[in-house]
Amino acid sequence: MIDQVLGQLPTESTQQAIGYPTLFLLVALGSLVPVIPTGALVSTAAVVTLHQTSPFALLVVFAVASGAAFLGDICLFWLGQRGVRSEHGSKWLEAITSRAAPERLAQAQQKLDDHDTMVLVLSRLVPAGRIPVMLACLLSRMPLRQFARGDVPACLAWAATYQMIGILGGSLFPEPWEGVLAAIVLTLLISGTPALWRRMRARTAD
Repeated sequence: MIDQVLGQLPTESTQQAIGYPTLFLLVALGSLVPVIPTGALVSTAAVVTLHQTSPFALLVVFAVASGAAFLGDICLFWLGQRGVRSEHGSKWLEAITSRAAPERLAQAQQKLDDHDTMVLVLSRLVPAGRIPVMLACLLSRMPLRQFARGDVPACLAWAATYQMIGILGGSLFPEPWEGVLAAIVLTLLISGTPALWRRMRARTAD
């Protein structure tokens, strides 16, 4: 039965031809509209490619994920710049502003003053840290070129981190679906734990 199911799966070349463009589109869209769990996507793709025979599959996933994240960030920042320059603002700027708590925005602005664009690297690795830092960059009227220079290492570090999570999950289990499940659970725990901790602290303070 299992052999029959495996025999009906797309070939490795077909998986790559469909998977790489899909990963690029979803990560770019998730960077532009921060509701898609892009980290889980990268980890899942890493698990799948870990079980493929191509020696460059993981490298391609890394390139696709980091490139898509960079493109999404640049588009979102550009749209935010238009909102800052507009007299009445823009829906994009209002949308990302609503996702940044005032205290986190203040922290991001302070870190931006202290560390300049290097804070972008940390913001990509810290769950829910990207939007406050990007908003701080927008409010400080940072040029797009300067933001892009800081965002390149940020996207590379982000893609490498979540790919390593996927590789870890995939190496622990013999079956690809087990590694995918482990990678998703681990990614969601990493991204969700800080938010849960902040809520618990807020309730304790009240």
